[in-house]
Amino acid sequence: MSGKLAENVAYFARALRAAGLPVGPGAVVEAIAALEGGALGGRDDVYWALHAIFVKKHEDSPVYDQAFRLFWRRRNLIEKIMAQMSPVSPRADSQPEKAEAGALRVAEAFAPPPREDEPPKELTELTARLTVSDREMLKSRDFAQMSAAEIARAKQLIAELRLPDDSIVTRRFRPAHRGARIDPRRTFRQSLRGGGASIDLAFRERREVHPPIVALVDISGSMAEYSRIFLHFLHALTEKRRRVHSFVFGTRLTNVTRMLRARDPDDALALAGKAAPDWEGGTRIATALHEFNRIWSRRVLAGGAIVLLFTDGLERHLDDSLGFEMDRLHRSCRQLVWLNPLLRYDAFAARASGIRAMLPHVDSFRPIHNLAAMADLCAALSLDAGRESDPRLWLKKAG
Repeated sequence: MSGKLAENVAYFARALRAAGLPVGPGAVVEAIAALEGGALGGRDDVYWALHAIFVKKHEDSPVYDQAFRLFWRRRNLIEKIMAQMSPVSPRADSQPEKAEAGALRVAEAFAPPPREDEPPKELTELTARLTVSDREMLKSRDFAQMSAAEIARAKQLIAELRLPDDSIVTRRFRPAHRGARIDPRRTFRQSLRGGGASIDLAFRERREVHPPIVALVDISGSMAEYSRIFLHFLHALTEKRRRVHSFVFGTRLTNVTRMLRARDPDDALALAGKAAPDWEGGTRIATALHEFNRIWSRRVLAGGAIVLLFTDGLERHLDDSLGFEMDRLHRSCRQLVWLNPLLRYDAFAARASGIRAMLPHVDSFRPIHNLAAMADLCAALSLDAGRESDPRLWLKKAG
């Protein structure tokens, strides 16, 4: 083997493993064989050859992309490798680099570890009077800008979130020890057991249940970094509640309720990724809502369900059907909450046609880009939504 091909590929694989990708020694051997045996004509060929071997899940593609650009950015490194393996002249690639989601995780993966023989630095006494704890800082950190360690910590905090206490009173009754409402049937039945000599009053009260929660999650390319974290929130919600129905959509609608019932959250998201072939693809909001209203609405929206619509509202094929499907969905549920990561921007305005078509048919319009926003969502589901989440305010600002 000529050159440093094996060493470069092995170091690149170690960096991917440190960034969170499941890369083993077998994949390294396959990558070296693919680069040596394939007729590679340019940088893109190397990119996709290694992508086919190292990337096993849709959510790993952005991290791989950042790692590839950072590792192979050294001048003429790929060109030198291909010159040793193939006589085909490589194509020039002058695409500028830009910071994207996952860049922090990749930067930490390429950072050299501290040396064991390095003397410890002098300790400095600090005061924590005016500092903020890591937990508080993590609550305000944007999901797309978190490192691998911060994402793992965020998943733990999501599992510890206090879930909404949104119990509602139903028309059905249940037995009670005392109260103002007498249960005639149980009272007569108990008196007959004693021969009718005495009457022991039995009471009943209205039954309180948690309404179903139905989540419609956009998994298109622009929403991928946020939808994965939100699916962790739905997994925690599914573990502690009985009736949670989860759907993902990009160009089609996929029911992932059964997948999110897996005990391990990472396994649950992996199963959901396999079930949804359109992950990180395009967006067809109106088509997904039409399919949900036609097939799933009567099955999962009974009992005063709360619908969580997780999307940025940027519909590509806009027509009158989007407003019609949103109105139909709004009429079928008790509360429709729209969660939009675009609200993290202070300069956001509802000027897009798709957003303006959807806003009149929602009860609450909320951001969902960090842990603090998730905690606010739980509090809003427990109580009535505040005026700051009224969608009519956003329409007035845009108008």
